[in-house]
Amino acid sequence: MAAIETTPGTGSLPAVTRTADGAPRLSPEESRVIWLLLAAAFVAILNETTMGVAIPHLIVDLGITALAAQWLTTAFMLTMAVIIPITGFLLRRFTTRTMFVAAMGLFSLGTLVAFLSPGFPMLLAARVVQASGTAIMMPLLMTTLMTVVPAAIRGRMMGRVSIVMSLAPAIGPTLAGAILNNFEWRWIFGIVLPIAIVALVVGARWIHNLGETTHAPIDVLSVILSALGFGGLVFGLSQLGAGGHGSGADAAAASAASTTTLVVSLAVGVVALGLFGWRQVVLQREDDALLDLRVFRSANFSLSIGQMAIMSMAFFGAITVVPLYLQDVLGVDPLTTGLVVLPGALAMGLAGPIIGRVYDRWGTTVLLVPGAVITSGMLWVYTTFTEATPVWAVAIAQTVLSLGLALSFTPLFTASLASLQPRFYSYGSAVVGTVQQVAGAAGIALMFGVMAAATSAATASGAGEVAAGAAGTHAAFLTAAILSLPLLVGAFLIRKPADQPMGAPIGH
Repeated sequence: MAAIETTPGTGSLPAVTRTADGAPRLSPEESRVIWLLLAAAFVAILNETTMGVAIPHLIVDLGITALAAQWLTTAFMLTMAVIIPITGFLLRRFTTRTMFVAAMGLFSLGTLVAFLSPGFPMLLAARVVQASGTAIMMPLLMTTLMTVVPAAIRGRMMGRVSIVMSLAPAIGPTLAGAILNNFEWRWIFGIVLPIAIVALVVGARWIHNLGETTHAPIDVLSVILSALGFGGLVFGLSQLGAGGHGSGADAAAASAASTTTLVVSLAVGVVALGLFGWRQVVLQREDDALLDLRVFRSANFSLSIGQMAIMSMAFFGAITVVPLYLQDVLGVDPLTTGLVVLPGALAMGLAGPIIGRVYDRWGTTVLLVPGAVITSGMLWVYTTFTEATPVWAVAIAQTVLSLGLALSFTPLFTASLASLQPRFYSYGSAVVGTVQQVAGAAGIALMFGVMAAATSAATASGAGEVAAGAAGTHAAFLTAAILSLPLLVGAFLIRKPADQPMGAPIGH
């Protein structure tokens, strides 16, 4: 029979349940909460990954440009980046159940509006509402997991998170491709809607509250500065390649206006983020910060976040270009596009639990170093893709890239948050989510901008439509490959934190 004992120095944290041989395990109630959160996160990620395959269809059906269509993905990620910093505060202010209901309620509402959208403006607004719910769900999952899971088994639990974060992207594009081959794009949301509603109802019934809440007021100025900072950076990057193309005075004027917008947006973003950081340093003296930056006192946390940012920027940027490459350059249909990414995502999910156990036993280096080598190496392979590349070669490259990412993300998530004190878990989760989403959004905006500029230049030089598209995607893949090079250094610097009592110092 399992014995119950309380870990010293945990304060209000739950007791640790152990098996007869002393191995730590979760209580049935804790396991139920985590599995419900995993199910809800699966639904949210499933929705997020359907857009990549749908974008070429939406460009035609809604009569919009590729640069406009990418905002259906970028706006989603940007909204998450603006909301996630607030979740560090919200998760301490409100109960687990309240936050779950708010997250799934917003996500379900956004999905309904997207399903009913008559055109691009309402669809874009619906994506923002969906993202608001998703932004709460992911930090809620990570914070709950770090709070209730004993340090000795966190790696394998993060492996389960990896299953969700891999299977949902695997099913998402394939599901979207099948729907688009037989129905209109609205049914991408119509399929997800009943699943989201069921998750909301079941979770509202079974989710129980974990931990304690605080009553600190939210700092509105911090919210505004956060939105201006992250929004300015990503919007500025989205202007790359958005200027006038072709020749003549109109094109030159449009290009100049785009350059001005880029410079002003980036300047606003940098200044706002600087003021946001200063504001948090002041507020955290009284434990009132919207996003407590003391998490960066841990060198291991900071290094992990930097590695995650680079990887997210390169990966999300490249993977968003892949559907356009497959459909516009290789001429495959949406279903085939989804099937191309399916093996890699399945392999990534199946490897998650194994990688988690390896982390628990041997730490980070044995995973991060080969992960970085594989990820960067395969992005360089992407730069060799042309209009004559076989589809099976793209599928193999995508599968190997996914394995490299699997070797990297699980240890990065676990090592970063395990470097913090329990009272900083919610803020650490918020930082992890914010950096991942902002870096991903910036990567997508950058890749689309580079692709658009290269495609326009090739068209102006007389290249055909397919050849111009190949030139554009090559430039985007090359950018991603160059961005990935610092990963080869960072992989050697990150360590697994010692399995210290939960009251251990935050870091160095």
